[in-house]
Amino acid sequence: MRQSERALVALNMPLDDDKREPSAVRFQDGGSFRFEIPSVEGPRVLEAVLDEAKNLDVPLHRVSEGSGIQLLTDSEIGEMAAMGRQHAVEVSLFVGPRAGFEPSAMQAAPNGGVVRPRLRGIDAVRAALDDVFRAYELGIRSVLVADEGLIAAHQQLKQQGIWPEDMRIKVSVMMGAANPLSIKLLSDFGVATYNCPTDLTVEQMSTIRQVTGVPLDIYVESPDDVGGFVRYREIEDFIRYLAPVYLKFGVRNAPNIYPSGKHWEAQAVQLGRERVHRARVAWEQIRRLGLEELMSPPGCPVADLAVPILHDAKGQI
Repeated sequence: MRQSERALVALNMPLDDDKREPSAVRFQDGGSFRFEIPSVEGPRVLEAVLDEAKNLDVPLHRVSEGSGIQLLTDSEIGEMAAMGRQHAVEVSLFVGPRAGFEPSAMQAAPNGGVVRPRLRGIDAVRAALDDVFRAYELGIRSVLVADEGLIAAHQQLKQQGIWPEDMRIKVSVMMGAANPLSIKLLSDFGVATYNCPTDLTVEQMSTIRQVTGVPLDIYVESPDDVGGFVRYREIEDFIRYLAPVYLKFGVRNAPNIYPSGKHWEAQAVQLGRERVHRARVAWEQIRRLGLEELMSPPGCPVADLAVPILHDAKGQI
């Protein structure tokens, strides 16, 4: 056995990316997958997404927003939280500060993409925490994070009673961790879900599932600025080998609207409706495959949406 292989065995890691193992991990309700609509930028977009989901009979479990809590008013956050509660849909808002919005020379450099979602300096960390606490007070129970420091800190803060017990962390696709070692580390910090990089193969994501039960967020269709991949034919594999998963529906060939606002609202509303249409396409495919019974029921209890609990048919991960 090679030294590298002995090292991986010692770390309880898979030895290669060549295997697909059916997943025995499920959500608390027994479901293997849920639907998420990303880039829901504000209450009017959320209103449109909920309306389109009703019109197209699309089950919906979670929506996420990317422009950031710092660019939403108190009333907008409160309205989104109220709509989420009314429809039993989890609403996840992005923690606002990030290097890509600030005067950072590094984020504009050719190799600077890795720093764009990170927090620069302790002032940015404090602003991120302000975002979290403000959103919580206004009814939000899920925040989208792309900084490993904040992810690590939240566990210690929760133990000290500072971070709200029922405020969950959804890790952004911008985090970029792409191997089971890195993602196991994040899951050990108590994150609620991890958004895989959009170009990982089913086999590569299966190695992640072999070492952690954290739900994986997977773009079925990804925006152009994170790959522009269209992976509907792989939906069955996502469900069978990677459960529990949130299937996400971006739109290829669409503008980047971050940060959004009134100047982008009409476009954001139409994009939101089209994302739901893409979810309908996937839902029909899932039903043709006879996999619809593996979905978590829509209208899950809000407590379950806030703090998902996993079980494993084998009794362990």
